[in-house]
Amino acid sequence: MLLSAHTHTNHKPNPPSFSSLYYFICPPPPTYLCSSSTLMATGSDESSSTSTAAAASSLSITVEKPSSSQLTELNIKSWPKWGCPPGKFPLKFDAEEICYLLKGKVKAYTKGSSECVEFGAGDLVTIPKGLSCTWDVSVAVDKHYKFASP
Repeated sequence: MLLSAHTHTNHKPNPPSFSSLYYFICPPPPTYLCSSSTLMATGSDESSSTSTAAAASSLSITVEKPSSSQLTELNIKSWPKWGCPPGKFPLKFDAEEICYLLKGKVKAYTKGSSECVEFGAGDLVTIPKGLSCTWDVSVAVDKHYKFASP
């Protein structure tokens, strides 16, 4: 599904529409720390309980640079496409999503955390079921995506 771009007029534009798996959530906190590989949904430190650490590791965005043979094996080109213009998009993932970015640049901020992960064109990204985050898109996104079967 492709998110439609909006033209600038004197009228207030309608907000973008998302599939039923996405919905708007609260904006992220004002200060962020970014990494380029993994975003944890909840922070954990040495004093955190094992269950908190396990929950955090199960709700992390993973980013990898796939080989062309891996892309062929996954049959990425047969997956649906989705795109969005630059902007901030609060999202909640009700199913695990795997996506391959054809173009774009994103910083994803997990709800309730000051950390983010960056990904862009050429990245294979896995977003776990249950994760709420805000995508700060600096370069328009075009991606193939697939949701895990329920």
